Amino acid sequence: MLAFGAHPDDVELSCAGTLAKHVRMGLGCGIVDLTRGELGTRGTAEQRNEEATAAASVLGIQVRENLRMRDGFLQNDEAHQLKIINVIRQYKPEIVLCNAVDDRHPDHANAARLVRDAAFLAGLRKIETLDAHGEKQEAHRPRRVLHYIQDKDLIPHLLVDITEFFPTKWKCIQAYKSQFHDESSKEPQTYISTPEFLEGLKGRHLLWGKRIGVRYAEGFTMETPPGLSDLKELL
Repeated sequence: MLAFGAHPDDVELSCAGTLAKHVRMGLGCGIVDLTRGELGTRGTAEQRNEEATAAASVLGIQVRENLRMRDGFLQNDEAHQLKIINVIRQYKPEIVLCNAVDDRHPDHANAARLVRDAAFLAGLRKIETLDAHGEKQEAHRPRRVLHYIQDKDLIPHLLVDITEFFPTKWKCIQAYKSQFHDESSKEPQTYISTPEFLEGLKGRHLLWGKRIGVRYAEGFTMETPPGLSDLKELL
């Protein structure tokens, strides 16, 4: 399972509980940040990198990379797609998690389309890419691409019970001290640095959990619905 985020902290805010759950299950999991979040009002790119490393340690994931694309200027073009194709072919994830298909920050929807398209293109053998040693990479297409939900109140197609792993998720979020509420910070207040932002996030997970009879859940949308052999699988 490979989770992509336009910015460091996108994954933690949106699907860290799901990652933590699958790490516990023994699945190989990683995060790929597309940018360093260098345009963020609070903190610096260097701080974000340190915070991302700390959050990855809490999650226990096997890998975290940053592709160092330009924050605020993500484009779904060949150059950007090839970088993601290279990473997908390197790690060969069966499941890809990526940004929301529609959201307040334009980078999020752009990243959603970019990763979705690159995941498909990574399966085409006639697109040639090389690994770090200059060797030709094998084509690989993930079996599933799921989009996590961010600021906009999208209707989830899939809800994952993260009750046991909610404390881990919250600890990951708190690793980003430069970005979220900190009474001792002298940085300018932003949309996400108010205490109400995190309270709202917690409330959303509670609401989604209520819908499936658990305490906390994370939501995802899917462009291709999952197939069932029969309706008993719903039970």
